[in-house]
Amino acid sequence: MKASHTDSISAGLGLTWLVVALGLVYVLTQAAALPERPAAAADGGATAPSLVETAAPLQPPVPAAVLQQEQKALAEFIAKRWRIAEEAAARFVSIAYRAGSMHSVDPVLILAVMAIESGYNPVAQSVMGAKGLMQVIPRFHLEKLSGHGGEEALLDPEVNILVGAQILREYHRRLRDEELALQMYGGAFDEPTAQYANKVFAERARLEPMRRKARQQTGQSV
Repeated sequence: MKASHTDSISAGLGLTWLVVALGLVYVLTQAAALPERPAAAADGGATAPSLVETAAPLQPPVPAAVLQQEQKALAEFIAKRWRIAEEAAARFVSIAYRAGSMHSVDPVLILAVMAIESGYNPVAQSVMGAKGLMQVIPRFHLEKLSGHGGEEALLDPEVNILVGAQILREYHRRLRDEELALQMYGGAFDEPTAQYANKVFAERARLEPMRRKARQQTGQSV
């Protein structure tokens, strides 16, 4: 009788452990099937839409021929407005488009920032030590410059524009607002009238018709 009772207990425990094991296998299987969550932004917050991504709904990729046409139109306009060589303007526009693609920033916004910051002068330097086309202050962004050769690389238009676009992207991810991102970029975050951002927006408004006209001529929507 005693042995029979002990055997019943052992059998019951064995069945219980079997049920637990099967349940654990089911939970692990379901967890593996779940989709991965998107990674958090580098600054600890959720991933925010970029300066380009906020312009919802997604549009099909613009053909290379169309992009070349609008870049040509923008370069011609910038060369005339700012009295710089058209070859230089064409290079700045081309780099802005490449930087915009890399960092998900509107290339026309990059060009507008360039205009306000330096008037398209690649060797400009401010009293605060900001350098180049987008007036990047090197001591605040040493980690971004380390892969480009350091502070002196900011006088290279390509490095300056790429780093400037990266900074714009980071500020927008942090603040989730285009105007605030521009105000921070211009060192005027607490300025209540958003004077710096408005200057950039006004310059972008001058450039935008060039892009729109080029796309209309090739049958593309903006």
